[in-house]
Amino acid sequence: MKPQDIMAGKSSLWIFGYGSLVWKPDFKYKRSKVGYIQGYKRRFWHGDNFHRGNDELPGRVVTLIEDDDANTWGVAFEVTGTQVEESLKYLNVRETVCGGYITKMVDFFPEGESQSPVQALVYIATADNALYLGPASPEEIGAQIAVCRGKTGHNLEYLLRLAEFMRSSCPQVEDHHLFSIEAAALTMVSYLLAK
Repeated sequence: MKPQDIMAGKSSLWIFGYGSLVWKPDFKYKRSKVGYIQGYKRRFWHGDNFHRGNDELPGRVVTLIEDDDANTWGVAFEVTGTQVEESLKYLNVRETVCGGYITKMVDFFPEGESQSPVQALVYIATADNALYLGPASPEEIGAQIAVCRGKTGHNLEYLLRLAEFMRSSCPQVEDHHLFSIEAAALTMVSYLLAK
């Protein structure tokens, strides 16, 4: 599904971010809300040879994996008017061209609100993508993240900012995958600094 197709006849759109979009949307929006989507878990299973890594040492960034029992917390951004086209144009380059993501519409549940969920666009990297790295132990993923850097910055920054977002904006949520990789990466950095 192409993001342009989703917008036929609509003047606003919610976009759900679960990785770097939670701290760095880089597009104009009307408002944002912290909340979650159901049926997906966040995993550091996607390779990145541009933003957070390179061809020799691809970084690891998050994608969503279907899991009926899981929720993924993040931020949804409402874009309206000209922001819709501008944000989609930007995200199509950032996510689909450089990163190989597909798009889906999902139900987004704003935190602490008893109202009905809103439909939100989400970008998801798939297993058939050439940069898809798949599962690995927290130690392997953490070690990879600790040493990778791309055009946008260190892969470690991506990990630490995502972990900080979860602690500050979603303190009630325990993201074991994220926090175990953070611990492993920080252990690796300590080891590298001690050499």
